[in-house]
Amino acid sequence: METNLNTKIYNADIYLRLSKEDGDKEESDSITNQKELIYEYLKSRDDIRIHEVRVDDGYSGVNFERPAFQQMLEDIKAGKVNCVVTKDLSRFGRNHIEVGKYLEKIFPYLGVRFIAINDNYDSILSDTQTDHIIIPFKNLINDAYCRDISIKIRSNLEVKRKKGDFVGAFAPYGYRKSEADKSRLEIDEEAAETVRRIFRMYLQGNSAYRIAEALNKEDVLTPMDYKKEHGSAFYTGFKKNLKSEWTHVHILRILSNQVYAGNLIQGKATTPNYKVKKKVKKGQDKWNRVDDTHEAIIPMADFNNVQELLRLDTRTGAAQEKVYQLSGVVRCGNCGGNMIRKTVPSGNKKFVYYVCGNHKADRTICSSHNINAEKLEQSVLLTLNKQIESVTDLDSILGKLEEVQKQNGELAKRNRQVIKKKEEIQKYCNLRLSLYEDYKEELITKEEYMELKETYGRRIQDAEQGLAALEEGIELLAAGFGRTCNWMNEFKKYGYLEELSREVVVSLIDKICIYEKKDGERYPRIEVRFRYAEEFEAALSLIEDVSSDRCGLPEEKGEAGYGKNKSED
Repeated sequence: METNLNTKIYNADIYLRLSKEDGDKEESDSITNQKELIYEYLKSRDDIRIHEVRVDDGYSGVNFERPAFQQMLEDIKAGKVNCVVTKDLSRFGRNHIEVGKYLEKIFPYLGVRFIAINDNYDSILSDTQTDHIIIPFKNLINDAYCRDISIKIRSNLEVKRKKGDFVGAFAPYGYRKSEADKSRLEIDEEAAETVRRIFRMYLQGNSAYRIAEALNKEDVLTPMDYKKEHGSAFYTGFKKNLKSEWTHVHILRILSNQVYAGNLIQGKATTPNYKVKKKVKKGQDKWNRVDDTHEAIIPMADFNNVQELLRLDTRTGAAQEKVYQLSGVVRCGNCGGNMIRKTVPSGNKKFVYYVCGNHKADRTICSSHNINAEKLEQSVLLTLNKQIESVTDLDSILGKLEEVQKQNGELAKRNRQVIKKKEEIQKYCNLRLSLYEDYKEELITKEEYMELKETYGRRIQDAEQGLAALEEGIELLAAGFGRTCNWMNEFKKYGYLEELSREVVVSLIDKICIYEKKDGERYPRIEVRFRYAEEFEAALSLIEDVSSDRCGLPEEKGEAGYGKNKSED
């Protein structure tokens, strides 16, 4: 470009930009190369003096809210700069509407000269019809390029999420990105120990507020400060002070994050398009969830117990250090409402009771179901120990049955029964299908057709139920009668309980129902409903089934009575 501009001197900001959207052009468009090209160009331009070099490294060209770009605009508004020099139009921006607005309206109004070297564009020399056509067209191409890159990136990220690859910029607290594969998470033991402690304290009955308070007293670094101390350029809007503190929000976020159970849930939010950067939350049905993507910090059983605790209404007062052992678990057996803990002072003593919450709110609803808290806790403790003993005995019997089935080929026998049952189902299905043809050919009457169709339908249904029972039994047999099942271990790990704890209540009890006492009864009836009721009943059914087949189970062991997976006292 030839210039003859000796009459005016221009003060210029050099503008440089690079982002990941530049893809394989990143090296050629590097900040260094852009700067060298512009400096070389300005050597022969005595009318242009450099004021500042403004650099946006790592910023998209679609969004004009870039720090260096905004500083350049401030220079222009302050009268310090009346010229902008950039390598090409794509470095200036990739939004053709915004770029056009600056070139055709804002810069001319402010008297700013604009130079895009590789596009051979200088605003004071571009009054031709050709420039008015070509330049907008180039802006449109840059915009389209950005849109194409955005689509490719979105598609690639979606594929990675579905595969279970971690695509976040920073690993969750307690993890770090693997050096061998940045899309995989590995445990950061130092932070992971804090995560384990948080879960452990919560299971023991500590509120989120108390956990946060304990961590702050011990000067345990928050997730943000921990990441910064270990070299991450991590930023959050939650930080207000030089050193951040743990809050109940931090604790609840960690407690509810499935990443600690080894699962990845990603893609919870998105942007409407490549030009709008505001995040929009997506519905849960559109989240990307992949289980067992990395090593878990928290066992799934403990994680599930915590989620159950979070679901319960266990809010505590500021002065209350722990949640009561039975909070959120006790229900009115008659109306289904929560039983509320109530303290009644009497002289120098305080008596604690559980009463029906619905009745307390409205005396016309239900009745008080008044029960002493201490007696309730004692009863629950006794019932828990009985259930733990029952599960331990059940495990022992299943162990003996496992040896018996090995000797008698029980598993092979049941597999043969499954084959026969499937053949039976297929036979009746074929018979039912052939009925219509017989009816059409008038071999049977309509009444006979309807009667036989109903009969075959019942036989198919009965056979399918029998098949389901057989397959369930096989599953237990193949797993060693469930002796290694987690649900049994959940009971056995506690052994004999000397006292009731919040952790054991949440781990083993589904709910406790209190029924209004009947005439002549001294205390209300208590019903403890345990977790894993279906698994318990399935194991009992298997014992009865195998015992009835005379597999050699000692008679006295086979008569062990466990009753239902709930207890009354």
